[in-house]
This record gives sequence, C-alpha cells and structure tokens, in this order.
Amino acid sequence: MYLIDQLTVVIVTYKTNKQILDECIKSILGKAKILVIENSSNKEFKLNFEKSYPDLKVFLTNSNLGYGAGNNKGLSLVNTKYALISNPDVIYEEDFFINLKTYIDDKTDFNIIGPVYRSNDYASHGFFEDLKENNSHLDNSNKQDLINTHWIVGCTMLINLEKFENKKLFDENFFLFFEEFDLCRRVLKNGGKIYASKKLYVKHLGHKGSAIVDPKYEKESNFLRSWHWMWSSFYYYEKNFSYLYAIKCMYGKFFRSLIKMIYYRIFYDSGKFTMYYGRVCGIWNRLLGKKSWYRLKIN
Repeated sequence: MYLIDQLTVVIVTYKTNKQILDECIKSILGKAKILVIENSSNKEFKLNFEKSYPDLKVFLTNSNLGYGAGNNKGLSLVNTKYALISNPDVIYEEDFFINLKTYIDDKTDFNIIGPVYRSNDYASHGFFEDLKENNSHLDNSNKQDLINTHWIVGCTMLINLEKFENKKLFDENFFLFFEEFDLCRRVLKNGGKIYASKKLYVKHLGHKGSAIVDPKYEKESNFLRSWHWMWSSFYYYEKNFSYLYAIKCMYGKFFRSLIKMIYYRIFYDSGKFTMYYGRVCGIWNRLLGKKSWYRLKIN
C-alpha cells in the first residue's frame, strides 16, 4: 500500500500555516502512513484534512502540549517499527523516501538517522563539545553515506522504535526547543547510534522565522519562540550539567537581552522589543525555577 509499510510519519501542528502543511503532506503521500497530532481541539481542522487526504489520520490533543509531549503522544499511537518525526514546514525531496527505504531494507543498526539540509543557514547535525573525547562507542558505519554524529536537529528524525524501551522519547518539561539535543544525549549515554545521511535531503522552512505559523499569530508566536528558546536553553544546561553551569552559560545572554529590550523600547521598534522581552522573561522564569508555562494567548 505504501512505499515503506513499516514507517509512520508523525507531524505535530498548532495554528499551522495551512499552505505549508499542505506542501509537507503532499511530499509524503503514498510513501508512508501519516499521523498528524494537532495540539488543540479544532474539529474543523481534523475534518478538513482527513477529507482532503483520506489516508491521513488527525489526532486532537485538546490542548497545546508542545513539541515533545505532542510527539510522545504521536509515537504512542504508532504501530510500525519505524517513525519519522517531521515538522510541518519540511518538504521532502523526490528520492528522500526511496533512499530512506534502503536503510530499513538493509536492516541498518541505528537509533536515529537525520537528513542533510539543502540550505546552509544552519547545521543539521553536530557534536557535543563535552563528549568529543569520548567517541569510542560510535562505530564507523560501513555505509559511506552515513556520518557518525552526536545530535540531529529535530525537524526530521527517523526513529528505530525497537531500540527504545518505551515510546515516551522526549522530556516533556521542554515545551519547545532543545528536546532533540536532550534525547540525543540520552541515546549516546546508553550506547546508541546516531547518524546523518548524505543521501537524505529536505527543504526546511523553519529558519525563515514564523513561516510555519498562520500569519495572524506572528507577533504572539515570535514572543513565544523567544521565551521558550531561552527557558529551554537554561533548563537543558541545568539538567545535563548543573544549575550553576546554566547560570554561567546564560547570564551574558540575559543582560545583553535586557539592554537590547530597553533600547528597542525607547526607540519604538516593537518587533525587536517583543523578541528581547521574550528572551528576558524566559531566562528569568527558569532562573526562579518555574516550569515552562508560557503559551500563546490566542483562540
């Protein structure tokens, strides 16, 4: 029925730009099962997309769970051996699933495989500085197209579910950002294998700001992203190192953001003020030990 019967693509959405989500889904159709986790109670969204794409299933969470918890919910509903976690703003190239199928058919030994981006705007994979001297457990793959790596960006991650004891992969204390780095650290500490593939290419729109979000929610979304980027940064360092280490990493960012927030408030640049205000609030809330509580205040 599908090109890869043992694969389910999990896409978490919330107030997502419909045109971009359509492009993502169309680049997957016929290749694998598609499961959309909509972080709301929007029944109209579910009806419209299931009508437009009969092979697609939409699950409503009835509240905004965030990236990690949303994907955990999706993975709990998957009944295939492999899952492809996908952002809704990822467009898959024509041969992506054909090349991905070779890793499944060849029974490649891996926990996570990620793609390489066509854009050079930011890295698709990399290494943790504190683990660079401890790479002995990362065997050299006999496939020349697979690159041993420490982390994969979470917009596209092929997960071998048989390598995990349960399907609750992500730490749900993260609402947005850094969940994939935290997951990859745990995989490495347990001796798992993470690869970036030079045969898998995607187009990711996420670096273009809030393109993923419906334009009418852009301002609120920018504040949320800034808030959670800093909260999650602090929590990531705190969890994986220590509270004092997190302060060391974040205090410079806090004061630079505070100064820029005041500057842009004085000179009436509302967009940049909103961004730096969000950053200050995110760091401050985690500094006080508060949970990742901020959510979009929209209907």
